[in-house]
Amino acid sequence: MIELSSIRNLIIDMDGVLWHGDRPIPRLIEFFDGLRTRGIKIVLATNNASRSGDEYVEKLARMGVRVSLDEVLTSPQATAAWLAAHHADARVFIIGEKGLQGELEARGLRVINDGDTSSATHVVVGIDHTLTYAKLVEACLLIRAGAAFIGTNPDVTFPGERGIVPGNGATLAALRVSTGQEPLIIGKPEPVMMVQSMERMGGSVNDTAVIGDRLDTDILGGQRAGLTTLLVLSGVTTAADAARDPIKADYTFADIGEILDALR
Repeated sequence: MIELSSIRNLIIDMDGVLWHGDRPIPRLIEFFDGLRTRGIKIVLATNNASRSGDEYVEKLARMGVRVSLDEVLTSPQATAAWLAAHHADARVFIIGEKGLQGELEARGLRVINDGDTSSATHVVVGIDHTLTYAKLVEACLLIRAGAAFIGTNPDVTFPGERGIVPGNGATLAALRVSTGQEPLIIGKPEPVMMVQSMERMGGSVNDTAVIGDRLDTDILGGQRAGLTTLLVLSGVTTAADAARDPIKADYTFADIGEILDALR
């Protein structure tokens, strides 16, 4: 664990940390202005697989915050990079949205949902707000036929504007029990995204920290990468959850505004 005064790089989750749905967390603009003033580099690393990097840049702009595309890393980006590095000739059936498909295709990977799905070598599952039973059936049959089963992220819930709702982990659970197969997870809590984020910023474990609202993904992922962890209670994890969970963050704050005050 490093002291807050030693932080020069921050890996920041978004859902539940910066906003709930389209409602920004209080002091959002002030938080980013404070980080910029202090010269702290950032990567916004999210398990959410529903949007592309460009869409996150645009969403933050609508909230009054400017970030560059290089400062955003999504689980679809990390998944696409992993597939391109290990299975460049993959034929992919996806459960997911345009953000996931776009990232896969940008890496030269072939998405075959609209073609002969029987030739799929991989099934990649991300959050899908138009999920249907037919999609689950197709994914189930392909995995049972031998296609590799990959999950962009394991989050079982998601902090929406109306409250906590099912996340991608809920979809993975349905496929896990119907196929008997465990998915390979690319996003948090696996350390891949943390390492990629540090590489972008030129950081190390000696000057980098992680901010997140989930103990089982953000905080555990940071720990697995050897990083200092900052939990915020503005998203999924409550104070009661944090007290009883065996996963413990190095620091706990109410929200990003309180983190900014502590950095000052």
